Amino acid sequence: MRFLVVLTLLSLSVPAAELTPSQRKLNADSFEYAWKTIQDKMWEPMPAGLDWQKVHDELLPKVQEAKTMAEARGVMRDMISRLHMTHFSIVPSDIYDTVGAKARGDGAPGFEVRVLDGAAVVTRVDEGSPAAQAGVKAGWQIVSIDGKPLEDGLKRVAAAYEKSTTRELILARGVLASLSGAEGEKIKVEFLDGNDGRVPLELKLTAPRGGETKFGYLPMQHVYFEQKKIGNTGYIHFNMFLDPQRISSQFGDAVQSCFKCDGIIIDLRGNPGGLGGMSMGMAGWFISSTDKRLGVMKMKGQNLDFRVFPKPDVYGGPVVMLTDGLTGSTSEIFEGGMKDLGRAHIIGTRSAGAALPSMFEKLPNGDGFQYAIANYISEGGQPLEGIGVIPDEEVKLTRKALLAGHDPAVDAARAWIQKQKDKR
Repeated sequence: MRFLVVLTLLSLSVPAAELTPSQRKLNADSFEYAWKTIQDKMWEPMPAGLDWQKVHDELLPKVQEAKTMAEARGVMRDMISRLHMTHFSIVPSDIYDTVGAKARGDGAPGFEVRVLDGAAVVTRVDEGSPAAQAGVKAGWQIVSIDGKPLEDGLKRVAAAYEKSTTRELILARGVLASLSGAEGEKIKVEFLDGNDGRVPLELKLTAPRGGETKFGYLPMQHVYFEQKKIGNTGYIHFNMFLDPQRISSQFGDAVQSCFKCDGIIIDLRGNPGGLGGMSMGMAGWFISSTDKRLGVMKMKGQNLDFRVFPKPDVYGGPVVMLTDGLTGSTSEIFEGGMKDLGRAHIIGTRSAGAALPSMFEKLPNGDGFQYAIANYISEGGQPLEGIGVIPDEEVKLTRKALLAGHDPAVDAARAWIQKQKDKR
């Protein structure tokens, strides 16, 4: 699973004071740490024959001589830029302190959020949750949380991640982190309703939706699965590739129950990934050939083929997979591989481009350091990291559609499936 960061939307400031000798020492130590980590973790020889030791010897004196943090960071970013790879970055300490912040507790607000056109918008409300009981609707905009306006923080973080494919994911998770707290705690949230009227509410935080599951040293996660039929089209949605015994079984049951459906929609929007092996088994419900794979993960000293494991009976009808900027990791591997194999039509917006396992650490000088530990190449021969899965049809979610009770991506998926049926 990719290690995701979340943020608390606070004001950011960048000090411009000249560095002290001790600060220069911390910057040099940070440079050494980042340089050695890249050397130790790189899964293949340095790209384009890059002499990494030569880079070290050239740039270390510049870090030591830097008079400001901006200069020191510029040198470290110069080092990283020479890799010409995504998801290696230096994040200033003031921003790292926000993007590295964890949720304040396990309690959840009972609704999902996306940042659409710069605004935090409710995209789904859990049935029976305090939010639902209070009348919160999909399409409502969040103006403030506990009296703190969101607009300024959203703009600042969006600007900091302007060129990153993970910007949408980071923004959404930041809002949710701000909405978190202990179960039973109450938070004050001000919304704009469908008529743009201000609605201040005090909401009780509850346990997140889904069953509890734990993997390795990761925190406890809540995983849910849902399926339904929309007319004669199957719809499958789950929030993580975890709890494999339950989720894989439910996925298989859902596909088998829909063998006579006109088509199947697999909704991976908002799914950040999880256990990569689960995608291989799921793909086997749609691909009968035994020599297919979704792609390959290249790690230091070994490669991992994401081979498809066909089931005795497979579904041969049209498959649509829905994607957005919060779709990452295993979800991207699954949908990207299915697309490359010609077995799925992709609808939505570009995925997060976060297909690689990466780490986020704090350097001695307080800055954040992100680095990847493997490289994923899709079956079509292209990396997904920093690029994402490009949909066959771009369909954006809008506040207007949500307020009207529509899901444009699902509507487009059903229309495409109908076209395939008409061709037969």
